[in-house]
Parts: sequence; C-alpha cells; structure tokens
Amino acid sequence: MSHWRKLSSISSKGAAWVIRVCFAVVFIWNVLCAFQFLVAPAAFAGAYQLSGAAGEAAVRGMGVVFLMWNATYPAFLMNPVRFKVLGWVIVAQQVIGCVGETFILATLPPVGYELLAASIQRFLIFDAVGLGLMILSGAFFLYRTSRR
Repeated sequence: MSHWRKLSSISSKGAAWVIRVCFAVVFIWNVLCAFQFLVAPAAFAGAYQLSGAAGEAAVRGMGVVFLMWNATYPAFLMNPVRFKVLGWVIVAQQVIGCVGETFILATLPPVGYELLAASIQRFLIFDAVGLGLMILSGAFFLYRTSRR
C-alpha cells in the first residue's frame, strides 16, 4: 500500500489525532520555552540585548505572555472537533506571531543588532514551522471529515 493510500485510509478519529499531535508539538515547545524564560531569565536576556534585573523581568514577562498565549491549547487538544473554534483562534495567534516577528525584524537597524535579529529569527522560524504544521494538519482533518 502506498504512503498516500495509507494516509487516505485514516478515519476522521485518526485525523483528529493527527491534528492533536501537530498542535501539541507547538504547545509543548511554547510551554517549555515559557518555563525556561520564567525560571532562568538571565540565560536568555543577553540574546535580546537586555541585562540586569530589568532584562530578567522583561524575559520573565515574555514567559508569562507565552503561557497566556497557550491557554487555548489544552481544551482544543482534548477535543479538536468540539472546540474547533479554539483551533482557529490558535491559528490566528500563530499568524499574528509570525507577522509581528517579521515586522519587528524588519524594523531593526541593519547594524549593531545581529544577536537580537538572530533571536527573533529563531522565533519566527519556529512559529512559521508551527503554523505550517497546524495548517497541514487542519487541511488533512478537513479532507478526512469531508470524505464521509
């Protein structure tokens, strides 16, 4: 059986698990990042050209924002069919993150902020990959549930 034929034989219940796994990867990565920012902000402050107590507070603030941003994931992961609106909210948040990070990166001066730019680029790459996973898994889910 070909790879594509195997994929097309997955039930809509199986498709819901595909979407759960893809969204869970993004959720887990975000929460791990949030906890690292909260627990060890000094390790990350330099990447954002911040220092001292103010830099640590700013990084901890980013950790809190990450946790807030991910508050919608648990219900969606438990039941993506029942809470599909949350899935759209999560995708919208991911798009906003990608657009916002791109804007921030584009507004940095070209010289003197290479470390900061590299840090923002890492987030942008991860968020873009996460968005791609979400879109692909959602498209797969829609494809599977529309074939009944």
